[in-house]
Amino acid sequence: MKRIPLFLILSSTILFCMAGCLPQRKPLTDYVNPLFGTTTLWDSIDLGYTPTRRTWGAEVFPGASLPNAMVQASPVTLFRSGSGYQYEDTVIYAFTHTNKGHWNLCHVPLLPVTGEVAPDRYYSAFSHDNESAQPGYYRVFLERYGIDVELTATLRCAYHTYTYRKGRDKKLLVDLSVSNERVRDWEIKQEGENAFKGYQTTGEKIYFYALSNHKIEAVESLKNDAKEVRIVRFADGSPAAPVELKIGFSFVSIENAKENLAIEMEAKSFEQVRTEALGIWDALLSKIQVEGGTERQRMIFYSSLYRAFLWPALRSDANGDFTDGQREVVNKGFNYYTDPSFWDDYRNKLVLLCILSPEVAVDVIRSITDRGEKSGFMPTFFHGDHASAFVAGAYLRGLRGFDLQSAYQLLLRNATIESRSRPHLNEYMEKGYISEPDIEHPVIETKAHAGVTKTLEYAYDDYAVALLAKELNDTENYAMLMARTGNYRNMFDPQTGLMRGRLATGDWIKPFDPYYPYYEYMYREANAWQSSFFAPHDVEGLIGLYPDREAFESKLDSLFSIPWKGYEAHNLSGFIGQYCHGNQPDHNYPYLYYFIGKQEKAQALLDSCMNHFYGMGREGLALAGMDDAGEMSSWYVFNAIGLYPFSPADEAYIVSVPLFDKVTLSLDNKTCTIRKENGGRKITAITYGGQKAEGYFISHKELKKGDELLIQTTE
Repeated sequence: MKRIPLFLILSSTILFCMAGCLPQRKPLTDYVNPLFGTTTLWDSIDLGYTPTRRTWGAEVFPGASLPNAMVQASPVTLFRSGSGYQYEDTVIYAFTHTNKGHWNLCHVPLLPVTGEVAPDRYYSAFSHDNESAQPGYYRVFLERYGIDVELTATLRCAYHTYTYRKGRDKKLLVDLSVSNERVRDWEIKQEGENAFKGYQTTGEKIYFYALSNHKIEAVESLKNDAKEVRIVRFADGSPAAPVELKIGFSFVSIENAKENLAIEMEAKSFEQVRTEALGIWDALLSKIQVEGGTERQRMIFYSSLYRAFLWPALRSDANGDFTDGQREVVNKGFNYYTDPSFWDDYRNKLVLLCILSPEVAVDVIRSITDRGEKSGFMPTFFHGDHASAFVAGAYLRGLRGFDLQSAYQLLLRNATIESRSRPHLNEYMEKGYISEPDIEHPVIETKAHAGVTKTLEYAYDDYAVALLAKELNDTENYAMLMARTGNYRNMFDPQTGLMRGRLATGDWIKPFDPYYPYYEYMYREANAWQSSFFAPHDVEGLIGLYPDREAFESKLDSLFSIPWKGYEAHNLSGFIGQYCHGNQPDHNYPYLYYFIGKQEKAQALLDSCMNHFYGMGREGLALAGMDDAGEMSSWYVFNAIGLYPFSPADEAYIVSVPLFDKVTLSLDNKTCTIRKENGGRKITAITYGGQKAEGYFISHKELKKGDELLIQTTE
């Protein structure tokens, strides 16, 4: 039976009227499709190679969440597979409550069931015809059980509604033995007539308190030789009434989970919570309003903007309590957040966070500083030391309210004392580069030092910390750090014109294939071409490594024209020549043409990326690669409005031709407009506030004045 999605019955206009406002425009949430990015690419032309296995998609989730919330209530179609949801899957295992869009989290799996079920085979088939999603809302029909499921959420709570078929028993399967991480411990108990509570321990320990509108007859164990789950059995109550389940969560205690529920959700109906969620998302999305473009471009734009604000995630409770880096419960008067995905999103997403949600960005810096004070080093993620660029960029863009001196001292320790934050730092400081071991037959999956990538990234991180040293008048460390920012040159091989791995002896690694990608040998998730142009703090120095500017341009042309050689690597897909848009390392390379007077070449590449790598595949819902907690999405947002943080540690943005005719950007209670003239893609002049700009950059400080940025173009 095909069911009509509720959001097609109740228009967004009615929902917003219920919220007490009467917008004159179409609600921007109507443009957002949370299923955007959930599909996987299979076509060899899209991928750049012939796949022998399922490739990684954007790895995003379609469920209900608020911006940077603790709770992400979303379906799982396969555990331990990206976000847990893949569009091509045909069954749902559960609805979980935390999600990053990576291979972790997916806490507290719940699935409404009826009839007899086995503890290891309880999943249900579903159809996309009976599935729908909006910001803060998700709905699907479970075919096996005949149950209609609706989800919505507040910051720390989830609201489930289950409509069972008439005459069927009402049960809820709780499988706390599974998540996207290894489960160490779990517990669930009934409390009173209408509630149950418990916890699940993985890398974090999450507590929950659930309140039902139906009486609970029992919480029973269901097990066989394979596994054990729990079944919550509801009394019939009113046979026609759906089961409504309100669940509070906490990373501190069950008591706090219960309090979060009481504060955020207990007195509200499902429609109230859902309507409030839409209003919150619309308020955030409205900070960037666009005019012109196609309906599809607006869908991609606002879906991308939405996706950029789902991580990092809240970890403190409504009363301010949180569990700190030493697993102590503390309360310090700010909202405590998870670490960002620094390697992925320092390039653009964290800049977008600073622009549109500065209060969240400030609390994220407070959070990472608090963790750093416990461990002695500022947190990093995956590769590099890019909290440095985040903190420097935030401060230079005017964000205050965090302890800059404390953050700086931690970043300085990262930059001067070898630790897990900066592996192989001693060699970097001694030699000016990080070497590789001599491996006879390295393969794509070889793990070693990724010395080229580390050297280039440490040099940029040194630059970011140096910017803070300058702000704090630490002249000695400023000089020391700035001297190291040129270390990227030590990886440059003049014979190949590319960055190349070196042995501890200083010799170049042989044999050398610049087209072969590695996960962690010489390069991190890249090949030589994708790793050879990263020096955003010193582009003139990078150009100077070549005989002349024409030689640099020729090398750059080769990057975008030499075909990908068909190598299959999970992280790499979506190519323009050797350039890979499906992964982060070379995402600012098109702008290098600006520095040799060829802006129009850059624009052609930016347009190609926006036109081809977003909304791919047969469903038109795929991205060229992993979204990585919003980095791919943020790249689109910035380029669609005509600004990009080429060097995110600096406050300036490089200006490109916007996708839209007019953009209205809200900054610190001021409104800046971005407008293009003449419909071309070659920039002939840039003016701001009526004054002609020199070059292609505009500072954040200027944008905050609230004037018009006019980009004049020609064909």
